[in-house]
Amino acid sequence: MNILQIAALGLVTVVFGVLLKEYQAPIAVMLPIAFGVIIFMSVCDQLGVILDTFRQMSAKAGVNNLYLETVFKVIGIAYVGEFAAQICRDSGSTAIAAKIELAAKIIILSLMLPILSAILQNILSLVQ
Repeated sequence: MNILQIAALGLVTVVFGVLLKEYQAPIAVMLPIAFGVIIFMSVCDQLGVILDTFRQMSAKAGVNNLYLETVFKVIGIAYVGEFAAQICRDSGSTAIAAKIELAAKIIILSLMLPILSAILQNILSLVQ
């Protein structure tokens, strides 16, 4: 699916959401979720290509796979957290959206600790 198709589907979803909000509010809330799932499924192939390309580049550069996989996890957590938070905001639940974002930030920080530790160890070994 190209960006024009995605944009058109998004606009159609918005129009249906506005029309349904008056008569079927629960269904109107589900529309952005369905749209997000459809978009995610349509770009999954492209995500696979991106991940494979980064893996190949890191292998050529001799980068530890642990670091690359951690970066992929962080990006995934950030996207999922943002997606869920935006759906909560669209539904009027800003407090829940803020909690999802906070949880995503804490999880990301915990995943980054081994990388930060390795960087600090490298800096300390250079200083000594």
